[in-house]
Amino acid sequence: MPNNGRSGREFICHSERLKTGSKGVRFDILDGEVARAAFVVRHEHGVAAFLNQCTHRALELDWSPGEFFDLDGKNLICATHGALYSPKNGECLGGPCSGTALTQIQIVEEQGDVFLTDHRYHIG
Repeated sequence: MPNNGRSGREFICHSERLKTGSKGVRFDILDGEVARAAFVVRHEHGVAAFLNQCTHRALELDWSPGEFFDLDGKNLICATHGALYSPKNGECLGGPCSGTALTQIQIVEEQGDVFLTDHRYHIG
């Protein structure tokens, strides 16, 4: 697995690709042998990554590749049913996702890059 020489870390993207409340970066991860879609976004408190799957229905959130935020750039939104999620922790804020949360993926941002640090997954 590529890790750019950093033990237990796999490169996702350069930090400059992520603007607060704007387009996110999609990437694929392996959950065991199963490939899953994931994404990373920048919000007002930092960066966060999640599996790209609405908790209401097993559909990807973005309405166009990388478009995860609502029109105000404050919350993540499912393009299919309008479920709203916190970009900080994936918690459901409203809509048909009531009482659920997106699956958060552990990442770290260091020296201008974002890395996967979640040992459950590998970059696929």
